Amino acid sequence: METDAKIYVAGHRGMVGGALVRRLRRAGFTNLVVRTSTELDLRNQAAVADFFAEEQPDYVLLAAAKVGGIQANSTYRADFLYDNLMIQSNVLQQSHRHGVRKLLFLGSSCIYPKLAPQPIREEYLLTGPLEPTNEPYAIAKIAGLKLCEAYRAQHGSNFITVMPTNLYGPGDNYDLENSHVLPALLRKFSEAAAQRLPQVTVWGTGTPRREFLHVDDLADACLHLLRHYDGALPVNAGTGRDITIQELADLVAELTGYTGEVVFDFARPDGTPRKLLDVSRLHGLGWRHRIGLRAGLEQVLTSADWLQATQAVATATT
Repeated sequence: METDAKIYVAGHRGMVGGALVRRLRRAGFTNLVVRTSTELDLRNQAAVADFFAEEQPDYVLLAAAKVGGIQANSTYRADFLYDNLMIQSNVLQQSHRHGVRKLLFLGSSCIYPKLAPQPIREEYLLTGPLEPTNEPYAIAKIAGLKLCEAYRAQHGSNFITVMPTNLYGPGDNYDLENSHVLPALLRKFSEAAAQRLPQVTVWGTGTPRREFLHVDDLADACLHLLRHYDGALPVNAGTGRDITIQELADLVAELTGYTGEVVFDFARPDGTPRKLLDVSRLHGLGWRHRIGLRAGLEQVLTSADWLQATQAVATATT
């Protein structure tokens, strides 16, 4: 990849897209193309066609998506399915039509069956029922992965697919209703520590196990794959290590200085019992994560991004 190649990063304002932009710039790439959702609605077929005709990117990184946690996925099921299907279909079709040299599609570990054997290998896709709470989002991502495969098989398009595990880091969403479990816990415990609350309630039983990857590690993995991988098979991106939600809550409480009681609400859904990715394919391609969970969370809690997010929350609640 020449450093002056034109690279379109779809979704650059999101957590993943922002990390991709930072990593590419750090690697010396100077010709990045970005658009906000106001400037370019990726659900609009004609608008996407016009954009590709005008910009003619060499590479496309498709990180744009409608994302959220259990609550958001359960509430906005139609939006999660429709928006993501339209975004993916439009970008992939125009990338094919305009002959991009390579496209990287970012999926999600939620595409795998709810009760898949652990750790989850890429070939377990479509071998069992999905987790019901995020089924619409998962179906959309599966469709995107299969569309990449279809363009490759029919047209020879160099579209590669990456399936990240649970992510955290700069640009995360800390909304208690619509965020994922880790940013929600960071906000809950941080506020509880500041207000000296005697108790914090965490959804579910605390027994599900989750794997977490710092978003800057994911961006580094994506750049590595852009440079070194041209295969048809999807690639899992993760750490190969997981932790229970209870252990995660205890770690977040420690790092935020919360000393009160942690209570689990068994009436709330747990989601998938365990979701640990088999990352042997990525390791075989020469990449491993660098940022451990404790170190990554310490970075988050001292970052300008976190301070800005918590100040915004504090202002909204006063």
